[in-house]
Amino acid sequence: MNIKKVEFARALEERYLSYALSTITHRALPDIRDGLKPVHRRLLYAMYQLRLGNNSGFKKSARVVGDVIGKFHPHGDQSVYEALVRLAQDFSTRYPLIDGQGNFGNIDGDNAAAMRYTETRLTALAELMLKDITEETVDFIKTYDGVEQEPIVLPSAFPNLLANGSSGIAVGMATNIPPHNIEELFVALGKLLKQPNYSNSQLLNIIPGPDFPTGGEIIDSKQSIKEAYFKGKGTIRLRARWRKESLGHGQYQILIYEIPYQVNKSKIIERVSELIDLRKINYLETIQDESAEDIRIILIPKNRTFKPEVIMEDLYKNTDLESRFAINFNAINHKLEPKLFSLKDTLKSFIDHRYTIVKRRSKYRLHKTESRIEILKGFLIVYSNLNRVIKIIRTENDPDKKLMKIFRLNKRQVEAILAMRLRQLKKLEEKEIKSENKGLLAYKKELIQILRSKNKQISILDQEFKENLETFQKIKNCSKR
Repeated sequence: MNIKKVEFARALEERYLSYALSTITHRALPDIRDGLKPVHRRLLYAMYQLRLGNNSGFKKSARVVGDVIGKFHPHGDQSVYEALVRLAQDFSTRYPLIDGQGNFGNIDGDNAAAMRYTETRLTALAELMLKDITEETVDFIKTYDGVEQEPIVLPSAFPNLLANGSSGIAVGMATNIPPHNIEELFVALGKLLKQPNYSNSQLLNIIPGPDFPTGGEIIDSKQSIKEAYFKGKGTIRLRARWRKESLGHGQYQILIYEIPYQVNKSKIIERVSELIDLRKINYLETIQDESAEDIRIILIPKNRTFKPEVIMEDLYKNTDLESRFAINFNAINHKLEPKLFSLKDTLKSFIDHRYTIVKRRSKYRLHKTESRIEILKGFLIVYSNLNRVIKIIRTENDPDKKLMKIFRLNKRQVEAILAMRLRQLKKLEEKEIKSENKGLLAYKKELIQILRSKNKQISILDQEFKENLETFQKIKNCSKR
């Protein structure tokens, strides 16, 4: 046996560092390019493999979770299911990536039903995350058991990290990225794409701040928000939104219709009820929860002499109707290293990722196009020398070698020629092949131009951003109906 003597402290440091790095890169921090942690990426990819597209039928969540832990993610099924549930909750995820059917919990803190009772499929936005993944746009690595392959990152045709945000705690490091309005993000991306010198200040004129799924009002100054987005770190204060509803004869009630992000609605109601019961507040008669799909919390004052502004100010101090959100733009960069990003850095990293996707996709398509042109070239030689080719095939013992020698064809071309059916030898088929060849030669020229021209790539990305924004707007309009 080869036994090494190592100091205990040093061995402990090495192992702890290894564990810390593993936690940071494989669990806690999202990738700057697709905004996903490994468990979320594996969930989406497993559902993609199961063909659970936006227009497909639903499948049991247990089936999806089983595929994820069996193929890609050797961890507990409950933790994987919790990640799946969060991606389906519209009060947790600004733009849900999973379309859930069944009980997926609620804003009051009630848990989702067991995975055997709920069903899932991908949303249209999740499909944008996976678009072009089959065209060698991203690298794949072997899974933990070496049997399957999984993507290191998704192509991600929309800026998921800023759109949906992310949170996580690692060893000595944390992330807490707020969600943002996707329409504002696409406008900002278009500006930065064409004007790389666009500053953080200019970007903040387009993206004034977070856009939380539960709403709420940011009450900090523009300057404090600006500093947080410049440095990638800061804190903002978030308050519930309310309005006064007149009941006639001078009577009124207060309606709270938006609450701070990640605040449990039922706990707010419990806290206010407790304050009323303990007589710590003398201005409220009662609190009622009339929420259905929308938040509707009713506050009934004891009498009309109390001003609603004074009531709300006191409640902000004593309840979670006002909360703090710590902004921390920590993410894994393209080199798989943790880094603190500013708003511009985050948007630029996404654009750089999309440049890579366009180039890799174009190279893949160019290779496929050249491969097809090569085969068509062989077919056209057959049509030009039809009788001679037929004679060689009928009379020669080794026709493939003879064809390669006489017509200077390669092995792939000869195999394609020998696999041709007799019906393909008719005149109409020849015209179609000539037409296809002409079209592919033009397409090849276009692909080469894309790979050589930065302006072409900018034009493609700009068009993609506009198309993806239109896709989102269609989804939004459909959901309103």
